[in-house]
Amino acid sequence: MAVPKRRTSKSRRDKRRTHWVLNAPATNPCPKCAKPRLPHRVCPHCGYYKDNQVLEVKES
Repeated sequence: MAVPKRRTSKSRRDKRRTHWVLNAPATNPCPKCAKPRLPHRVCPHCGYYKDNQVLEVKES
């Protein structure tokens, strides 16, 4: 069975892990209420999608 000849250095290990980052989801302002929402989704605040009301949003 293959065994590593040398220990992987912290530098080499960390270079490999540079792409393991979590990014915040992209948000766009809603054209109706200007609150942030996910692109191509119904706005959870006003219920509009592409100038059409799709959901009835309860005021709380």
